[in-house]
Amino acid sequence: MKYIINQVYIISAFCLLVSCTALGQKFHTHEVKAGETLEGISKFYGVTPANILQYNKEIKLGQQLRANTILVVPGVKIVTQPFTPVSNLSKDIMQDSIVAREPVGFTSHRVRKRETIFGITQQYKITEEELKKYNKELYASPLKKKMNLRIPKYKAPQKQESTLNSGDYEKYIVAPKETRWSIAHKYGIAIDSMLVLNPELSKTNNYISEGFELLMPKIAGSTVSNQVTQLFISYTVPAKMNFYRLEQEFNVKSDEIVRLNPEILERGGLKEGMVIRIPEKKVDPGVINTDNYIFYEVKPKQNEFRLTRKFGMTWAELVQLNPDLKDGLKAGMVLKLPKNNVGDFEVRNSLVLDKVNLLDSINVGVTPKILFLLPFRLDKLNLSDKELSMSTIAKRNDSKYSLGLYSGALVALDSLKALGVSIDVKTFDNQLDLIRTKQILQSENLGGYNAIFGPLDIPSLKETAVQASKYNVPVVAPVPAKSAISLNNVFFSYTEEPVLRKHMLDYVEKLHTEEIILVIADEKSKLEREGIIKRFPNAQVVVVKEEEKNIGINRDKLQTLLSDQVPNWVFVESKNFKLISSVVSILNSFNNIAFDPLEGEDKVKVRMFTTDKNPSFDNDVISNTHLSNLNFTYPSVYKEVVNNSFVEQYRKRFGDDPDRYAVRGFDLVYDLLLKLAYKNDLIDVSRFIGETEYSGNKFDYERKGVSGYYNQASYIMMIDDLRIKELQ
Repeated sequence: MKYIINQVYIISAFCLLVSCTALGQKFHTHEVKAGETLEGISKFYGVTPANILQYNKEIKLGQQLRANTILVVPGVKIVTQPFTPVSNLSKDIMQDSIVAREPVGFTSHRVRKRETIFGITQQYKITEEELKKYNKELYASPLKKKMNLRIPKYKAPQKQESTLNSGDYEKYIVAPKETRWSIAHKYGIAIDSMLVLNPELSKTNNYISEGFELLMPKIAGSTVSNQVTQLFISYTVPAKMNFYRLEQEFNVKSDEIVRLNPEILERGGLKEGMVIRIPEKKVDPGVINTDNYIFYEVKPKQNEFRLTRKFGMTWAELVQLNPDLKDGLKAGMVLKLPKNNVGDFEVRNSLVLDKVNLLDSINVGVTPKILFLLPFRLDKLNLSDKELSMSTIAKRNDSKYSLGLYSGALVALDSLKALGVSIDVKTFDNQLDLIRTKQILQSENLGGYNAIFGPLDIPSLKETAVQASKYNVPVVAPVPAKSAISLNNVFFSYTEEPVLRKHMLDYVEKLHTEEIILVIADEKSKLEREGIIKRFPNAQVVVVKEEEKNIGINRDKLQTLLSDQVPNWVFVESKNFKLISSVVSILNSFNNIAFDPLEGEDKVKVRMFTTDKNPSFDNDVISNTHLSNLNFTYPSVYKEVVNNSFVEQYRKRFGDDPDRYAVRGFDLVYDLLLKLAYKNDLIDVSRFIGETEYSGNKFDYERKGVSGYYNQASYIMMIDDLRIKELQ
C-alpha cells in the first residue's frame, strides 16, 4: 500500500502544477490545417520560420507539415491580413480547391451562457477562422457570456451540376452481409473510387448498412441480358510442360484443351514454344458474399511474390478469383480470397488485416499529447497524515482504482520514453464530479490532444466524449461503461458480457463430442441459460428451487442426470454466492465417485463452466480446492500476470507488486501510446491494427456503426491444481 501513498503526493503536486495558467507567457498554439506551410504560418503570426522552429524541435526547415500537428508559436500579435486555410465546410471530396469567401453582410450575436465557439459556427454555418477573422479578441481571449460578436453572412453555395454521365452509372442497394470491400470487388473498383462516387460514406468507418443505396459504375456488358461470353488467354508452352501440370495450373481438363487447340494432335502433342488458347474461368460476381470470401486491399509496393507467399496461393489461383490482375497489380485493388484461407493474418468484418509490429514501427518524431481524467479524490485526503490517507484510500474504490490505473500508466510512459518517444501529458483529478469535469474540459484546448484517458464515472465520461467528439479526439474508457453513450470517438476497453459469453460457448462447442451438458441457473440468469440451450439443444436443465430464505438444487435429482460413461459438463449461472457455493460442493462430492462400484470401475467425471464469472464466484465461502477439482473454466477480460519486465519495472519504481488495476493501467496506456507512436491518429490506426496483447490484457477494437469502438478480445481460463491457467 505504501506505493499508493507515494503516488498521492506525486499526483497532488502534478495536479497543482497543471492547474496553474502561465499568464505571463506570450505564446500561441496553432493546429496545422491541410495545405499550410511554415512560411505561411510565420507570416500569419508576424514571426520568422526560425522562431517557430526554435520551439518545435520535431519539425525541420523545408519539411512538409502534417495536418493536425500542434505548434507552439511565439509572438505578441496576429497580422491583420486575412488568412485562408483549407476549410472544413466543403464536404465534396471531388473538389480540387477551396476559394476564400467574401461576406455579403454582417449580423450580431450576443453570447449566452454555456455557448461555445463550435456551437456558434455550426449555428451560422461558418468556420472558426471566419468567426475569429471578424472578432480578433477571440484569438487571445476565451468566449465569454454577453460578448457581442460580429457574424459574417455569405451567399448560399451554388449547387454544382453533376458531371457524371447517368448512363454509365447505376444505383446499387446493399444486400445482407455485404461489406464495402465485397461490393468494390464486385464492381472492380477501389475503395477510394467508391468514396468519390458516394461522398456520404464515412471516411473513417468501414461500416455499411443493409439497404443503403450506392452510386456505382455499370459493369461492362451488364446491359445485355442472358449473354454468355467465353474469354481466352494465350499461353506459350514452356519446356517440360504436360497436360497434368496444365490441369493443375488452369483447372481445365486436358480434353478441353485439345478441343480448343487441334494443332496439338496435328503436331503430336504439346511442344515447347507452342502458343495455345486456355479458357479463362471467371467467377460470377453475383455470388460474391462474406459467407464464402474475405477481401484484401493491396498496399503500395506489394508484388506478386509477397502476395502469393502471404496467402499461400499460386498467382494463377489469385488471377482466377480476380481476373483484373491480368492487367497488373495496383495499389488500392480489392482482392477476393477464399474464406477458409489460412495465413499469418487476421480477418475482421471480412477484411484481411496486415500484421503490424508496433514496437518495430515507432516514429520517434511524433509527440502524442494525452489528457488523464481520473478521480484521485485528493479533496477527500488529508495529505499531512499518511496513516489516515491510507485508511481513506482503502475504503474508497474510486481512489484505489484511479491510483492503480495511473501507477501502471506511469510505467508505460517510462517504457515509451526509453524507446525514444516523447509524450506530452496532463493529469487532472475530476473528483468523480460532473461539474468539476466540465470546468476542466472548458479550461483545456481539447483539439490539441491526441487521446483522453478516463474519466471513470459515466456522467463525466459521457460529457468528455461529447466535448472531445467536436475535435474527433478519442476517449478511452478504462473500466466497464454501461450507459447510453453512443459516440464514434469512444474506445470501450472492457470487453462486454455478451462477447465473453459467446467466446465461452464457442470454446465449449469446439471441444464438445459426446459429453453430457447440464445447466444450473437461477431465474435472474435466464438470459445465460437460454443462450446455452440455444447453442446446445440437448442440454438438460437442473431445476433450482428458489424459496424466500433458501435457494439450492435437489442432490438426488442431479445424480440421476449425471453419467458415469462419458464426462459431465455443468454450466453454473448465478450471481447468488449461496447457490454457487452449494452447487460447487455437490458437484465436487460426485466427482470421481463410482455410483455402483460392484458393476465396474467407471467413475463420474464432472467439469464446471460458467459464461459469466461475476464477483460472486470469488466469495470466501466457495472452496478454491473444489473449483480446482472441477477444473472450473470461465471467460475473462484479463489473465494472471507472471514475472515479466513490467512487473520488474513496477517493483523498482514503487517497491511493491502491481495489482490488477495497475496491470490494466499499464497495458491500456502502453497499447495507446504504441499506436500513437506508430501513427499519431488512434481512430485511423484502429482501422487496420488487429489484436494486441501485453502483460495481462489484450485488445481488439471493432467499430460498431457510429456507437464507438468495442474491445472484442478475451481469455478462456481454467483452475487446475490450484493454479489459474490460460486455455485460449
